[in-house]
Amino acid sequence: LLCPCFIYGAYVFLPFDAPLLPTISARLVYTLRCAAFATFPIVLGMIVSGISRLCSSALEPFGELQREVEIHRTYVSQSIHLFILYFFNMAVLATYLPQEVLKLIPLLTGLFAISRLIYWLSYAIGRSFRAFGFSMTFLPLLAMLFWNLYNMFVLEPENLLA
Repeated sequence: LLCPCFIYGAYVFLPFDAPLLPTISARLVYTLRCAAFATFPIVLGMIVSGISRLCSSALEPFGELQREVEIHRTYVSQSIHLFILYFFNMAVLATYLPQEVLKLIPLLTGLFAISRLIYWLSYAIGRSFRAFGFSMTFLPLLAMLFWNLYNMFVLEPENLLA
């Protein structure tokens, strides 16, 4: 319930509009540029994971990982998997959205980045708190997937592979 409220509030109150993108290739380039910002939490996680592995007191570098190192490694791995799914769904979404609604692409990118940082923080606090951050990432991904499938199979089945 919180994700649609965040997206709607940002859509209405943030003072920017998407540039005019008449072609599908321009929309895909725009989505690719927006998705570059979503990699920030992942790169930050890689840096912190490397530092925590370097500073851990483990005698064997390939042995059992400490909890602090395992948290960052798991966060980075899951974030990469979710980013790939998120990016492909955003790219397909950008091809179906009308011009006046393309403002959603950077907003969804920002939501992904913020929700991954919230997930990371809540995962470090305790494993039982991480559901909030994960749902802020996964539920918009699920909504985009259903919207894309609806557009592909119901609204435009004749252009499915065109």
